[in-house]
Formats: sequence, structure tokens, C-alpha cells
Amino acid sequence: MNGYLALALAIVGEVFGTSMLKLSDGFSHAVFSLLFLLGFGFAFYFLSLCMKTVPLGTAYAIWSGVGTVLTTVIGVLAWGEPLNFVLVLGIVLIVGGVALLNSGRTAEG
Repeated sequence: MNGYLALALAIVGEVFGTSMLKLSDGFSHAVFSLLFLLGFGFAFYFLSLCMKTVPLGTAYAIWSGVGTVLTTVIGVLAWGEPLNFVLVLGIVLIVGGVALLNSGRTAEG
């Protein structure tokens, strides 16, 4: 399996799992709690496949950065969480940081 495809699937699992964690309401809803565990199991499985070919720092930066951005977007759209300048700036910095990590990796060889 392509490392970046596995990484994309890991991100989907993480974002899904995090959304289910919100819906579990502190693990008080069994179905959402189980879906949280399945989402993160899926995420970590595909993250481990990804790391067979993608460098650790790159994989983790993309996984955590893209997951954070997507989770923030879901929070704004699904739960009406506020979107303000500081939140947008944080997203821009995360994306910029991931881009810098990836460009630094290719520049070194």
C-alpha cells in the first residue's frame, strides 16, 4: 500500500474517532465510545503502515496537523464552535509548519 494513502486513511480514522469522542459525552454513550475506539484503532493501524515508507517526522506532522485542522473545521461546522482570527491563524501556522517540515526533509535529501 502507498504510504501516503495509508496516511490519508489514518487521518480519516483519527478525525472520525475524535468526532465520536465528542459524541460519547465522556464515555457515557456506549455506541459512540465503541466507535471512538474503532476509529482510533483504524487510525493507528494505517499510521503504522504509513511509517513503513514515510519518515516518522513527516508522517506524524501531516497526521497531527491535518487531523487538527479537519477536527477544527468539523467543530465549527457540526457543533457551532466559534471561528475567530486566532483560530484561523493557528490553522495557518499548523499548515505552514507541516509544509516547512516536508520541504526541509526534501532539501536535505
